[in-house]
Amino acid sequence: MSDRALGAVCVVASAAMAWAAQDYAAAISYEPVGPRAFPMLLASGLGLCGLWLVLRPTVGAEAFHGVPWKATALCAAAVLVYALLFQWLGFTLATALMAVPVGMAFGGSWKQALSGGAALGVAFYLLFDKVLDVVLPAGRLATLLGVN
Repeated sequence: MSDRALGAVCVVASAAMAWAAQDYAAAISYEPVGPRAFPMLLASGLGLCGLWLVLRPTVGAEAFHGVPWKATALCAAAVLVYALLFQWLGFTLATALMAVPVGMAFGGSWKQALSGGAALGVAFYLLFDKVLDVVLPAGRLATLLGVN
């Protein structure tokens, strides 16, 4: 698929996301932002990136020469498994485990990827839970620690 075609698909998808999210509203308003903000933010980012792909100068086929397809497939598979196990494992464990294959795909050792994933999972959990007051699933970690 050409960059311009992908960009056009992204623009159309972002418009559909924004249209679908315009009616999102919480039954009880307990947060100042509400449920509409995140999908609208994603739609805006997707639309801007799509426009950039459509309007940027043409790049030859050499731009994709040397793309590590195995690493790209590994990252995509890790994100898919992350989405499937997110609720069951919880945010912290799922994020730490997802970061291992992604970190290794970018050239890190398994020790670096595991320690970075653990730090990422804990740091983002604290950021979302304590600072932003966003409820994330605790999963098996809460069961193991007896928190739940």
